[in-house]
Amino acid sequence: MSERPRRPLRADFARFVPVSTRWMDNDVYGHVNNVVYYSFFDTAVNALLVAAGALDVKASDVVGLVASNRCDFFASVAFPDSIEVGVRVAHIGRSSARYELGVFRAGEAMAAARGEFTHVYVERATQRPVDIPAATRRFLEGLQTP
Repeated sequence: MSERPRRPLRADFARFVPVSTRWMDNDVYGHVNNVVYYSFFDTAVNALLVAAGALDVKASDVVGLVASNRCDFFASVAFPDSIEVGVRVAHIGRSSARYELGVFRAGEAMAAARGEFTHVYVERATQRPVDIPAATRRFLEGLQTP
């Protein structure tokens, strides 16, 4: 049996992105459904890339496509909780980057969930992997934590 993942703290992350929970995110059990967390991850990572000028969703020649993701849950969140998604880059390869993420209720020290999310950078026109563009790589390096 594998060991339970460590519950992340705010100090584990380089940046935070506020993300709103929505009424429709809650399931019949009264908490945000597990599949919604993947949307939180995608929103946070891409919001940072867009804000940094590393991604133009309509015009960038090179884009990151999700190759894998996963999530571990520690506590529930529910609408109307305000949440913040912590983001750090755990690994940068030639054509891919692996992010680690934490979902926090606003102001809380410990994550309600932790996730991993891998982008493979591809040429938009061919969908074939390419080297991460230099400007994007510099931005990603700035999201790494010791």
